[in-house]
Amino acid sequence: MTEAVKVRFEPKMMIDGKLVDGQAGTFTNINPATEESLGEVADASKEDMHRAIDAARRAFDETDWSTNRELRKRCLLQLHEAIESEIDELREELILEVGSPRAITFGPQLDAPLEDGLKYPARLIDEYAWETDLGDKVISLTGTLTTRKVWREPVGVVGAIVPWNFPFEVTINKLGQALGTGNTVVLKPAPNTPFNATRLGRLIAEKTDIPAGVVNVVTASDHFVGEELTLSPKVDLISFTGSTVVGKRIMEKGAATMKRLFLELGGKSATIVLEDADFGTACMVGIAPCMHAGQGCANPTRLLLPRSRYDEGVEILKNIYENVTCADPQDPGTLCGPVISQRQFDRVTDYIKKGVEEGATALVGGPGAETGFDKGYYIRPTLFTNVDNKMTIAQEEIFGPVLSVIPFDDEEDAIRIANDSVYGLAGNVFAGSLERALSVTRRIRAGFMGVNGGAPYGADTPFGGYKESGVGRQNGVAGFDQYTEIKSVAYPAG
Repeated sequence: MTEAVKVRFEPKMMIDGKLVDGQAGTFTNINPATEESLGEVADASKEDMHRAIDAARRAFDETDWSTNRELRKRCLLQLHEAIESEIDELREELILEVGSPRAITFGPQLDAPLEDGLKYPARLIDEYAWETDLGDKVISLTGTLTTRKVWREPVGVVGAIVPWNFPFEVTINKLGQALGTGNTVVLKPAPNTPFNATRLGRLIAEKTDIPAGVVNVVTASDHFVGEELTLSPKVDLISFTGSTVVGKRIMEKGAATMKRLFLELGGKSATIVLEDADFGTACMVGIAPCMHAGQGCANPTRLLLPRSRYDEGVEILKNIYENVTCADPQDPGTLCGPVISQRQFDRVTDYIKKGVEEGATALVGGPGAETGFDKGYYIRPTLFTNVDNKMTIAQEEIFGPVLSVIPFDDEEDAIRIANDSVYGLAGNVFAGSLERALSVTRRIRAGFMGVNGGAPYGADTPFGGYKESGVGRQNGVAGFDQYTEIKSVAYPAG
């Protein structure tokens, strides 16, 4: 029998290279599977946040971090090794504070981002086009032959604001790209999931050569503390992953100081299954909203089926949903664990009730808690059929284990329905031929598309959305671009 891993939660945040307490005291971190306390963590005040911002500003302005590429490469790889040295504890930590099913920690919750989230940007430091030569040109005004260059330089101080659904993944992607390009960072984790971030703070302070102030980790229960990042003129860029509502507020608050923004926001992604597709394969995508209790911004929460095969597809989906239950995230076979909090439980439940009120059929599931649990925020996976795309459940992001199955008349109708959304984050297309699937994919207004079962995710793959799903792209070369400014330089040739 495998010995249980004892998790040492880090209660202190990290500012200017030191592990520190919060001026506002502490707040309690709750296990969403049991509703029990995991422990206390530092609760920052606005003054703490400004100390972190000042430290990041000094580190950018007064050290060689922004120009020393070799140091940055070494530090990213050191951090990777430090995390690997505590991966077993971190895995348990994510299961406990996020409510993530254990199986998902071996994929997008932990192992997948750790595999390349820091090593890829470390490699890209050598490969990135920091300088582009535009060639020599005679300037007409002076007649001088001029050499012209375009430089890429770090933006400066980055405020990185992280959600609770995939906190480690998002944190690593933000840190890898922001640090790789020479920026300094103030990291603000969600109050529901602080311990994975404070662990990273400790590892950075104890096991890497990252200079003091380059990374700061600030935990706070009060969202107004995090808002100081958006308001401060000393912060150059906000990198935020979370809801569209909060993203809009960040845009509004950041306008006063002309903040650079990367916003990865909500989604209402559609899967189009055309009539000539392999339905057995395509309809398996329908299980995605059940994984991690549907708490994923890119989840395909609308599944579009042709009327000619609608009943056939629904029968496949019904069989899937009747065999999925939300269960203990510690169980290796669990795919659907609890949602993060009572607030989220109530929100998802209200959406399910709204779907029934508006005339959709809850073929499987429906309002109410999953049976078999006295504690924990477990919601029954719900399969809605007879859904009109104008219904609330088809238009608004629910962030729970809920799938809406929508009929369409023909290919044009499917494209229209898929694009009839304020969001444009992700989607899928299944067709009998790759050529047809790609043709439809080109007409979908979304930033991240799977075709006939393809999964485009990776540290080298730009991720972000159209419309109200965000601004900018994370990961890949496009991610490095996101964290840099452009400087045009000219000097006499020769």
